[in-house]
Amino acid sequence: MSGREEPASSALAQPLRPPSAGRAVLYVGLFALGAVLGAAGALVQPAWFPGGLLLALAAEAGLCVGAGRATGRRGGAVAPALGWALAVVLLTTSRPEGDFLFAAGAGSYLFLIGGIAIAVICATLAPVRQPDGGSARLRK
Repeated sequence: MSGREEPASSALAQPLRPPSAGRAVLYVGLFALGAVLGAAGALVQPAWFPGGLLLALAAEAGLCVGAGRATGRRGGAVAPALGWALAVVLLTTSRPEGDFLFAAGAGSYLFLIGGIAIAVICATLAPVRQPDGGSARLRK
C-alpha cells in the first residue's frame, strides 16, 4: 500500500546451514593454529618478560584479525580464539607431580586476561556475513 517493495523474507528467518566441507576444514585448522599459538605464547611470555608477553598477545591478535579478514566471516576469528583459550586453560592446570606452567605473577595474569580480552575484541570486530539480496536498510 505504501508503494515500497518488501523483501521476500528476512535473513533472520532463514535456517542456519552448516558450513561447507572446505570451510569446516579451514575452521578446524584455524582452531589448531590458535591452540599452537596459545601453547607457544605460554612458553614465550615468561621467558622474555615484557617483550615476550607483548609478542604473544600481538601474535594472537594478528591471527584472529587475519583469520577473520581472510575468511570474511566472524567464525574465522572465533575459531583461533577458541583454540587459544582451550590450550591456555588446559595449560593452567597443575600436574600431579607438582609441575605447572603458569606461575602466580603479573605476567601470567596479564597473558590470561589480555589474551581473553583480545579474543573477545577480535571476535566482536570481525566481519559479519551480510544477507544476499537487495539492501532494504536506510533507503539504499
